[in-house]
Order: sequence, then C-alpha cells, then structure tokens
Amino acid sequence: MYKIIISDSNCLPILSEIGELDILYKLYGQVYTTSEILNKFKGEIPSWLIVETITDSIRQSIIELKLAKEESSAIALALQSSNCTLIIEKPNVIIVAQKFNLPFIGILEILINAKLKGIITAIKPILEKLSKTSYQISKELELFILKEANE
Repeated sequence: MYKIIISDSNCLPILSEIGELDILYKLYGQVYTTSEILNKFKGEIPSWLIVETITDSIRQSIIELKLAKEESSAIALALQSSNCTLIIEKPNVIIVAQKFNLPFIGILEILINAKLKGIITAIKPILEKLSKTSYQISKELELFILKEANE
C-alpha cells in the first residue's frame, strides 16, 4: 500500500492557513502522520488524516538527536512503512531522509501534481496566498514552478 506521510509541522498549518488543505485529500486520499505532528497542528483535523503509532521508539529517539520530535516521528514512521513518500519542507529533515534513502516531496511539488492532474486549475493564485504566509520562495523558483505546471 502506498502511503503519503506528513513529516514536518510546516505542511498542515501552511496549507490550512491558505485554505488548500483539501488538495492533499484530493491527490492522495488518506494521508498518514504521527501524534507528535498533530500536536503542533492548531487546525481542525480532517477525517482523512490517519494517525499511526511508531513501533520502534528507540529508532525514533536516535533520530531525535538530529531532528525535532515531530520530524523524527515521521522519519521513524516512514522507516517502519513500506512504499511511502514523506512531505518535507525543512532542509535538515531532507538531509536525514536522504541518508535513509526515503523518497520525499514538498508543497510545491504537490501543487504541480495537483495542477497536472486537474485537481486545481492554476498554481499562481495559490503561490500568491503562500507568499502572504511564512512560506517564502524566490521569484526564480516561482517562475520555474509555473513553467513546470504549464502556466
């Protein structure tokens, strides 16, 4: 079974803040996370967000030497799951995921996939909403994303 796992505390609040959290559901159906990540999320928890328990708490504790508790819980969940992809935004989490050869995507790739699959009609309005949050991207990256999404 293919799983999407939210691996840091950025994705949920940012997409929720701009009113685009349902993109995750429309793209992936169920999304998996940990209680540590949900503890950081202040919004209403959607029914399609499934909380799973970490079975190897020792591994998680070791990962916590490098990452915060919520990020380490998602990496540990990915390691105990097969055929999954992490949603990652933070560079330090990306480094750890790469060390474990875990596949990952970010919010921008999610938006491109949503556009290419017809889930959203345009990325530009969403990028404009993102620019009003703590999530910032360069003008060059924005142009690249728009080109990738055929806009």
